[in-house]
Amino acid sequence: MRILITNDDGIHAPGLAALYTALRQLGEVTAIAPERPRSACGHAITLHKPLRLRPVEMPDGRTGYASNGTPADCVALGVSDHLGGVPELVVSGINLGPNLGVDMTYSGTVAAAMEAAICGIASFAISVASYERTAFEPAAEFAVYLARTISERGMGDAGFLNVNVPALPRDQIRGVSITRQGRLRYSNRIERRTDPRGGVYYWLTGERVGRSEHAGGDVDAIQANRISITPVRLDLTDERPLDTLVAWNLHWPG
Repeated sequence: MRILITNDDGIHAPGLAALYTALRQLGEVTAIAPERPRSACGHAITLHKPLRLRPVEMPDGRTGYASNGTPADCVALGVSDHLGGVPELVVSGINLGPNLGVDMTYSGTVAAAMEAAICGIASFAISVASYERTAFEPAAEFAVYLARTISERGMGDAGFLNVNVPALPRDQIRGVSITRQGRLRYSNRIERRTDPRGGVYYWLTGERVGRSEHAGGDVDAIQANRISITPVRLDLTDERPLDTLVAWNLHWPG
């Protein structure tokens, strides 16, 4: 297999190194990742400056590439012509910290998998559900298993997959759940602070309030120590209100 990997934690992140080492058993793996952490950048792409790639030595001595762009840029660069051919699979991660519920929309890691899906390439994002330093080997092992399964069976109708793995030893992970995107609520998203000179500034923060509001979602799977796999589609149309909106009989008032 020809596999492209990326992330939003940066080219030197240990999660990317673990993913790279594990996937090497499946074929040719190329890493193109941001030169610095780009967490929570969403699906940003770079239009205001040139994109560059800088060679970086990977754990096995082979060459990876650090980019001054976003995770989505890294996928675009890898798919365009840098690999000498279109990859068969794009894997984004292994992200430090979960990408659950609405947090998916902010994640650069998830956005990289989405960019690959837009390009018509099978892809998945994979994260560990901890913000503390953790072992990435169980998630890397599962990434290999999932990549091999996708190679053998295809993606079906899924645009891409969002995978979250409990931050636990492999013998404490209780299985795999196919899930829906959960719904999370946060409080105090913007914190107002004052600097030593009396100037006001703001810090984006927030604490999760309670459990997921969507039973059977990705959050519930992680809380049950199970791996969550959420299929995500590119068509963002909400089908439910279509008939209601048509019944409004909207027209151009001019």
